[in-house]
Amino acid sequence: MANLALFDFDGTITTRETMADFMVHAVPRRRQAWGRLLLAPCVAGYRLGLVSGVAVRAAVVRVGFAGVPLELLQARGETFAATALPALLRPEAMERIRWHQRRGDTVAVVSGGLDAYLAPWCRAHGLALVCSTLEQRDGRLTGRYRGAQCVGEEKARRVRAAYDLASYDRVYAYGDTHEDEALLELAHHRFYRGREQVATVAEG
Repeated sequence: MANLALFDFDGTITTRETMADFMVHAVPRRRQAWGRLLLAPCVAGYRLGLVSGVAVRAAVVRVGFAGVPLELLQARGETFAATALPALLRPEAMERIRWHQRRGDTVAVVSGGLDAYLAPWCRAHGLALVCSTLEQRDGRLTGRYRGAQCVGEEKARRVRAAYDLASYDRVYAYGDTHEDEALLELAHHRFYRGREQVATVAEG
């Protein structure tokens, strides 16, 4: 039986969150300028612990992408994946991914980040992907997520929907924040910020 390896992306594979970098890359400067003003109260609330990360991301997406052509988002995502992400990767995380691949394991990125840039990056590295997606109608973004953001319990739900965990000999999971806890609980081998945690048997 093969193994399954599940990797969070931001902070686990990369050295920092990538959503903000992608917004700077993908959103026109004028929209960025007035967007910072509109989002200032929301960001301040997040820093004070009064607003959730889910709410902040929803607001950022609404301001940054409402009405934007899907084709433009995809083009910016391809460029960002090829030019910006390589400098943000953790060498030790990439080596761990390659270790799993050499063993013949199924390796998937499970992230709250957007498929616009994660999909081309994962294709380039031979990885499966479970992540957040933006809603579009008639070729333009609505400014909303399509379904729930892939964070917290949603990460575990989507993994269970995509993979029959019982068909794998061992499940590995890698994360770095509380939003990865449900993902880690799926695994026999749980790595938090690079260190393996004590685990018994994987759930579900």
